[in-house]
Amino acid sequence: MISQDSSLATTGIPAPAVALLDDVEDLVSPPEICMQVFELIHSPNAGAREIAEVVAVDPNLTARLLRIANSSFYNFSRKIDTVSRAVSVIGTGELYQLVLSISAVKTFSGVPNELVSMETFWKHSVYTGLLARALAIRANVLHPERLFVSGLMHDLGSLLLYGQQPDAMRDLLLIAEGDEEVLYQAELERLQFSHADVAAGLMDQWQLPPELVEAIRWHHQPESAGVAAVEAHILYLADHLVNESEQGNFMGAPRVDIQIPRSRLEAVGVAEDELFFAFEDAAEQFPATLRAML
Repeated sequence: MISQDSSLATTGIPAPAVALLDDVEDLVSPPEICMQVFELIHSPNAGAREIAEVVAVDPNLTARLLRIANSSFYNFSRKIDTVSRAVSVIGTGELYQLVLSISAVKTFSGVPNELVSMETFWKHSVYTGLLARALAIRANVLHPERLFVSGLMHDLGSLLLYGQQPDAMRDLLLIAEGDEEVLYQAELERLQFSHADVAAGLMDQWQLPPELVEAIRWHHQPESAGVAAVEAHILYLADHLVNESEQGNFMGAPRVDIQIPRSRLEAVGVAEDELFFAFEDAAEQFPATLRAML
């Protein structure tokens, strides 16, 4: 792990979820390159050149990073052709989160499981991240790109549960019948924790900012979030709205009966008619971002 000083004890993650993460520590440890980038970002003696040199060691990571930097996700007016230039224009903090995101996709895409289509999973995750970012922009949230990262990561706990407790999760998926909210409640009742708890614990260990860890943990119950209430509500909205879409839904078939309580919109400060424009932005960015991430 990046740091031995984990804050899991203070985030209140249920003990069984922490135990599950302990069981798969080797599997979900962030790649060495993430740890090196994290250390350089927090070093007073390192700059864009030093960070770029570390990233450039991994050609696959470099290519994906530059594809994203040159996509409509950022919409820079000039072509970004070097990692050092990407570091300069994106910023070191956001670069770490982006490197972490790309590395997470690579790490978890190799996790074998028989319960979910990985293509469907990543479509849902990327689309949720893009819509969360678009909503955050309209809600005037500081550094809205953070919401893309949390949206991309919000369901990683599901992949761990599918791998570690396949029989239990097979039963719960049958109960849920494609309804993510039903699955979440069923997890809490049977396991005493949820995929959101596992994802939050993992992201805490991977040194994601505390407010994003909290948003991920409470993306099904945003009213329970504290300092990250707005971020949690944004994730809730993005997750639910994407499940209505053809391309980004949770289990391969869009749901048409999803109801969004008005209180959720009010918590974010986004008018209902703005949801359409946020969806337009996410839909436009989705194909290129998905190709870049995968």
